[in-house]
Amino acid sequence: MPKMGESISEATIISWLKNVGEYVEAEETLLEVATDKVDSDVPAPVSGVITEIRFQKDAIVEVGTVLALIDSQGKQESGSKKQEVKQEVAAPGSVVPSSKPTAQSIAHKANPDAFISPLIISIAQKENLSIEELQSIPGSGADGRLQKSDVFHYLKNRTYRLQSKPMATVQQPASTYPAPKINFIEGKDHIVEMDRMRKMIADHMVYSKQTSPHVTSYIEVDVTNLVNWRNEHKDKFQEKYNQKLTYTPVFVQAVARAVQDFPMINVSVDGKSIIVHKDINIGMATALPSGNLIVPVVKNANEKDLVALAADVNSLAEASRNNKLKPEEIQGSTFTISNVGTFGSLMGTPIINQPEVAILALGIIKKRPEVISTAKGDEIAIRSMMFLSLSFDHRVVDGFLGGSFLRKVGDYLEQFDINTLL
Repeated sequence: MPKMGESISEATIISWLKNVGEYVEAEETLLEVATDKVDSDVPAPVSGVITEIRFQKDAIVEVGTVLALIDSQGKQESGSKKQEVKQEVAAPGSVVPSSKPTAQSIAHKANPDAFISPLIISIAQKENLSIEELQSIPGSGADGRLQKSDVFHYLKNRTYRLQSKPMATVQQPASTYPAPKINFIEGKDHIVEMDRMRKMIADHMVYSKQTSPHVTSYIEVDVTNLVNWRNEHKDKFQEKYNQKLTYTPVFVQAVARAVQDFPMINVSVDGKSIIVHKDINIGMATALPSGNLIVPVVKNANEKDLVALAADVNSLAEASRNNKLKPEEIQGSTFTISNVGTFGSLMGTPIINQPEVAILALGIIKKRPEVISTAKGDEIAIRSMMFLSLSFDHRVVDGFLGGSFLRKVGDYLEQFDINTLL
């Protein structure tokens, strides 16, 4: 199983395009796999006859695990399963001897890259288990995956106990309130099974709400100058740069500049430590034709002008619509924006995209009468207004930082100056 990104430790097999006994050319797609949100093709590293397939469809396989064996001496016309030279498929472009230890033989060794589910992380936090201690627990699941029972067994037989603070009050038992009954009318209602991506989104959202105490702040900004400039120049912009000019690259630019002003919004929480990211990588929540969401990432947004940002945004949006995003294009975001105005929403309360600590929602731009100050005094004028809402992790972002950052984004949009962006 090839490694498809820094944070990816496993992938799910979607389908095999070749069967045992069939001949495959080097670099020909051998199987399709899926990570969190991207489907990818795995090419064969060599030409030959497939002699063994070790994992079937829907299997979850750790990175580096052998997926299949190829006889590189096998001939296309014979399709025979020769045993003289077997080579293991471990990653595109690499071949390792078949004598390499299998995943089962190393399942109980500590693996810093092993996948740990949100449930296991939640248990570890409650029991004061460090990540190193968690990784040392032998896993009994498929391919050595750590399960809940493994953690509880370890805690029960642990040779030392952490000192616990005396509780002032008796701990309340878990709620016994029954889940509300769902009425299902046979013949009228129907059941739709969640697809793989929807399940992952659901788990990620629940994990985020359980991990970060969310606070949401709102401001309203006057983007009349921005709207007027775009309406006047969008055709010329596309003609000159061959790029469609939407509001998104302007939003990305404003956020990137504000992050530079307030770098502590560009962080992640690791236990009791705060990791401050040097790169400013802006994720942009994007709707897929299926109705699911994906978050492609504009890398190093603070280093790019409006033309470069427009090119990145358009390319990522097009790849999203056509399901052509590469794994590296949805990884490494340090801050996320969500343009809920695209769907006509006035504002939103977005859920933080873990492991980030803040996410910005941008509402619909609407014209309405506003009181403005002029040289003649206060006047009522038609202005283009928009709500911004920032959800932030109150563990590390307080009201002052969150509010100041949000106001700075608004200032950059209100004081829009094309000369600073091109």
